[in-house]
Amino acid sequence: MSLQLFNFTKNSDISNWYIVNDGVMGGMSQSTFSLNENGVGVFKGNVSLENNGGFSSVRYDIGKTEISEKTTLVIRLKGDGKQYKFRLKENQDDRHTFTTQFETSGDWETIEISLNSLYPSFRGRTLDIGNFSASTFEELGFLIANGKQESFQLELDFIELK
Repeated sequence: MSLQLFNFTKNSDISNWYIVNDGVMGGMSQSTFSLNENGVGVFKGNVSLENNGGFSSVRYDIGKTEISEKTTLVIRLKGDGKQYKFRLKENQDDRHTFTTQFETSGDWETIEISLNSLYPSFRGRTLDIGNFSASTFEELGFLIANGKQESFQLELDFIELK
């Protein structure tokens, strides 16, 4: 039995989804997160390398979520052929995230990510504190930071745990 974390529909409340771009450190990247006419979540924008920038992210403050023996994230998405990172925070106020990279094909696809494959990272550096092994988490998100100036678009249909 899977646990639905977010299922995008035309009536979805996306108020707990928010953007964090490199502007927090002086960068110039810009992005938005919205629902399209089909009820799909759309994260899109432009990554800029100006002023030492280089990333855009969207995050979902899900609140304390019990994993209850689930081991795999399942995400149905449509990317643009670019590489993205999926990120998870055990606690909302943690500075580090647990992350992994994934490639997109340009078509709708369902990707699976093993929770224990998520490695600890802070500002792009891997930390030596062990992979994700918690029984709860409070935030999830997506980030693009490929070291180049580029436009991007990532569409999301659902995110669940199994």
